[in-house]
Amino acid sequence: MNTDIIEGKWKEIKGAVRAKWGDLTDDEVEQVAGERERLEGLVQQKYGRTKEAAQKEVDDFLSKL
Repeated sequence: MNTDIIEGKWKEIKGAVRAKWGDLTDDEVEQVAGERERLEGLVQQKYGRTKEAAQKEVDDFLSKL
């Protein structure tokens, strides 16, 4: 899923993001605003993932939407 699609569908996707990554606050999810790199950064920071692991996790999540 490319960045334009993510940004366009963010209101629909953010509920699934909250379900997948429950440690993210509502404010953090709102601040992501569909920006994939921000989401990857938050996953990396909150869950202690490497950059590559966070990218793969977000890729896997988005591929299932």
